[in-house]
Amino acid sequence: MIRVLQCVNNMHRAGLETMLMNYYRNIDRTRIQFDFLTHRPDRSDYDDEIEALGGKIYYAPRLYPQNYPKYFSYMKKFFQDHPEYEIMHSHIDSMSYLPLLAGKKAGVPIRIAHSHNTAIDFDFKYPMKQIFRSMLRGVATDFLACGEDAGKFLFHNKSFQVIPNAITVDAFLFNETLREKKRTEMQLNGRVVVGHVGRISYQKNHEFLLKIFLEILKLEPTAVLLLVGTGENQEKIQQMACDLNIAEHVRFLGNRSDVFELYQAMDVFLLPSRFEGLPVVGVEAQFSGLPCVFSDAVPKEAAFTDQCRFVELKCSAYEWARLVLQCAKQERQAISAESSMYNIKNAHTMLENYYMELLSNRRPK
Repeated sequence: MIRVLQCVNNMHRAGLETMLMNYYRNIDRTRIQFDFLTHRPDRSDYDDEIEALGGKIYYAPRLYPQNYPKYFSYMKKFFQDHPEYEIMHSHIDSMSYLPLLAGKKAGVPIRIAHSHNTAIDFDFKYPMKQIFRSMLRGVATDFLACGEDAGKFLFHNKSFQVIPNAITVDAFLFNETLREKKRTEMQLNGRVVVGHVGRISYQKNHEFLLKIFLEILKLEPTAVLLLVGTGENQEKIQQMACDLNIAEHVRFLGNRSDVFELYQAMDVFLLPSRFEGLPVVGVEAQFSGLPCVFSDAVPKEAAFTDQCRFVELKCSAYEWARLVLQCAKQERQAISAESSMYNIKNAHTMLENYYMELLSNRRPK
């Protein structure tokens, strides 16, 4: 059995983490097993399931600049204690430079950098991330991306392979009975329901999302906004909802295990992100038959149905609101899923074969 070391920040319920779990649940675990190197001190949402599936979880020091000596000391000992890893697969964009550098020093033969975004999140590590982005190609041996735009952003002219952000499609397909049940349970009947799923962070642009919803309420006074997810900006966004006097119409639902049911209850999906790779939530929403309104920062390749509309971020909140309400009146569509590359039933073999081919090419004949 091959054990692949997946390098992540943590394994909470979020886009890339959920995508990774979709692959993990479906791969042939008699041939390939995933273990997880996280960079947070606490357990995450998926940790229990990972361990139940046979995976191991390691908790490395956080990737703060002041921690780098401690981090590399930890990683040196880690690889001394775990020489079994021939493949490490890192999902933390430009910050992947650090674990992959440690892997290179330890002689790990296959070091995969995986791009999940088309920009760098703006925080105190932004200058360092820009430097690491330019150095990443010197420590990775192989390159993957969730989409063409994400790969070009992180790897420039380096060749890469796209691995789709595949989902368990059957769980998300539109179900009228489930929709009625969920809307009744949440007291949403007769109201326009705008939905958003994503980390409450700079990238997802919740400030503008609330301004759009304020305009929606002027046109549709009983509308409801469902916000699924948590994040570093949650308190700020909750306060903004209060300041705009729309808090009673905005439901902060936190991280949920019933997201597939929440999509059923929505009338339209809204994603005004400042940047995206290829959003898993956009894939989920489309398979749910939802009309989707994306910002022009979302790659066009994210749309695989005619239910998607792209709006420039420079457009006014009022212009967005009018389009969102127009889309909310569209009928839900049944989506054909069997042959889709976003169906994990089809996609998981792509990643399995990728790992096996890399090992075959590098091991002595």
